Amino acid sequence: MIAPRILIIDDEKNIRLTLGLVLEGEGYEVVGVPTAEEGFKILEGDGADLVILDIKLPGMSGAEALQAIRSGTAEYKEVPVIMISGHASLSEAVSAVRLGATDFFEKPLDRDGILVRVDKCLKQRRLAREVEELKAAAGERDEMLGESPTMRRLTEEIRKVAPTKSRVLITGESGSGKELVARAIHRTSPRAGMPFIKVNCAAIPGELIESELFGYERGAFTGAHGRKPGQFELADGGTLFLDEIGDMSLPAQAKVLRVLQSGELTRVGGQRTVTVDVRVLAATNRDLQKAVADGTFRDDLFFRINVVPLLTPPLRERQGDVSLLLKAFISRFCKENGYREKPVDDEVMRLLLSYPWPGNVRELKNIAERLVIMSGDRITVADLPPGISGRAPAAPAPSFSGPRLTLREFRENVERDFVLRVLEENDWNISRSSQILGIERTNLHKKIKLLGLVRAGS
Repeated sequence: MIAPRILIIDDEKNIRLTLGLVLEGEGYEVVGVPTAEEGFKILEGDGADLVILDIKLPGMSGAEALQAIRSGTAEYKEVPVIMISGHASLSEAVSAVRLGATDFFEKPLDRDGILVRVDKCLKQRRLAREVEELKAAAGERDEMLGESPTMRRLTEEIRKVAPTKSRVLITGESGSGKELVARAIHRTSPRAGMPFIKVNCAAIPGELIESELFGYERGAFTGAHGRKPGQFELADGGTLFLDEIGDMSLPAQAKVLRVLQSGELTRVGGQRTVTVDVRVLAATNRDLQKAVADGTFRDDLFFRINVVPLLTPPLRERQGDVSLLLKAFISRFCKENGYREKPVDDEVMRLLLSYPWPGNVRELKNIAERLVIMSGDRITVADLPPGISGRAPAAPAPSFSGPRLTLREFRENVERDFVLRVLEENDWNISRSSQILGIERTNLHKKIKLLGLVRAGS
């Protein structure tokens, strides 16, 4: 493993020597120079993974050097910078952070404090690089970022199962990242260059799921004006991800089982057998063993898909990743919307860290996008949703004024407003909203379509 390279810019020789001895003793590579001008030669040459920069320097000051680093070339503008000073004031520390310093400490230097902060800054740098690499490689894969033990364990399990042909059942709460796990398995498997097809079994009406999965022939049913291949055929050679498989009807389960057993299917209304080579990954937030006991899920299908079970942890069990994820989301949404990076107040972070996240990473992502769009130059407590900040929104009183409505029209309007409010309060989390409304997920999907409800910004 290559040792991280640390550049020390301080005009005091003893400080450079002391820091060098401490850091080299921990295995770091250290380069020390007395001026900012010499420091830039190092950055533009071999570069550095971290800069420790004194505020008071001959020639270009530390503050000026920091500004130059942050506005410099892409090779070093993101490098973490720790500012140091022999007689720092609070205003200097605040000013340094505003200019882009990653951390700040005073002389005389404390050995343990130095090592802790250096380690923290290097970790942040490494994670920031991972964020950029993951974004470039896989779009939204940054939701899987995490340093918590549960995420490290999940990542290791994905690494082991991805190269195999084994079927995987991904379980976990809604919004915890089951699809991301499936995509990660596909992306790091021998099938990576082939199609990845996702089917949301809960969003497709029961009477259409078979034609969606297996395709249909012309004339198979009213509206079947031509032959259409199903998702199994489209995924041939690649991966088929059956999301929310617990919501699949029993007849469809039987046909899926046949494909898994034989690799063969028949289109709806057809006679010819079609052979496919598909790796099936499935996901559910239901207890399938209970569904088997209840008779709503086939036990033979359960054993077929549950070869390797993977559990995506809820966000409340990996609260240490909230800060990392939030920063990644905010950075992305700022770039997407053309905003400068927005700092987050400490109180905001405290509230987010103490929030139980019932909607998991999806809820955090939605809130991050809302915070970026609705905030000013900084993200403050006032920008948080009432459910997190503790501010109770005033409930609007029903109005009976306006044009005359029939009783049916009035009921539909009230139902539309109520369902929409529940959806918005739960960031359009279908599972949680359906539980609050007391209806099945499939019925909520139908109601959304019937009432013409559309999520803001979609």
